[in-house]
Amino acid sequence: MSEVILTTEIPEARLLSRGKVRDIYDANEYILIVTTDRISAFDVVMNEGIPYKGIVLTQLSIFWFKKTADVIPNHFVTDKLEEYPEPFNQYGDILKGRSMLVKKANPFPIECIVRGYLAGSGWKEYQKSGSVHGIPLPEGLQNSSQLPQPLFTPSTKAESGHDINISYEQMEKLIGTDLSNLLKEASIRLYKFGAEYARNKGIIIADTKFEFGLLNGDIILIDEILTPDSSRFWPAEAYEPGKSQPSFDKQYVRDYLESLDWDKTPPPPSLPDDIVENTSKKYQEILKILTGRSVKEFLE
Repeated sequence: MSEVILTTEIPEARLLSRGKVRDIYDANEYILIVTTDRISAFDVVMNEGIPYKGIVLTQLSIFWFKKTADVIPNHFVTDKLEEYPEPFNQYGDILKGRSMLVKKANPFPIECIVRGYLAGSGWKEYQKSGSVHGIPLPEGLQNSSQLPQPLFTPSTKAESGHDINISYEQMEKLIGTDLSNLLKEASIRLYKFGAEYARNKGIIIADTKFEFGLLNGDIILIDEILTPDSSRFWPAEAYEPGKSQPSFDKQYVRDYLESLDWDKTPPPPSLPDDIVENTSKKYQEILKILTGRSVKEFLE
């Protein structure tokens, strides 16, 4: 297993923020995003890191940024260490494979969630009220059923603590009707694009989240895209509605935590070695399936 990187320290650079997973540094006209091996579940950061996780998230995001550039512009500039400004080009030992230089944008305070299947909190809500995010759905759907069409279900964006689901009308009040409509349309377009590509690789993308920002008055895609942290990936050959699906994402960690007597507030319980190792394997496997390349190949 690789060395796990939980925190980065670049003394000569200005740290802008340390999120649940990412360390973000000022790089003059750009920002350097470093994806660590931290993992959060239920908005709580675990004590243990997942080997190679930061590399998987970074390389999958870059893969999708390049693939979806014609769908909507994004903030990616480069992940080549030799193209990084000082002092970052001196820190290849911690940055290689897990970092990218990106454009500065003003982020919207919204997580743009698209659901193609009934899972997680959506399934829990449907069982109680026949709706997801307050949107009524047909009767008789099962756990993991495909939805009649992808649903857009926004939430607020929290750096720490819990994101809060909001209605589309609340989103319009936050950022305006025109921008809300553009973000919704872009999110569904991106989801459909990614879902079709993944389906051809034998993977169902059950749901995902996107984040957007404004750059010179234009909407661009930021943060990460279609990774196992932001999405549910199911193997299509094993898909069977009516139950939870096997997955290549952090649902594996969530399922373990759900089996414990834990109230989902800090401090988190410890993750056993086998949970850490199996999660790492799942992350690495989805990278290989979707990109055709292994973690090791990305580090060569």
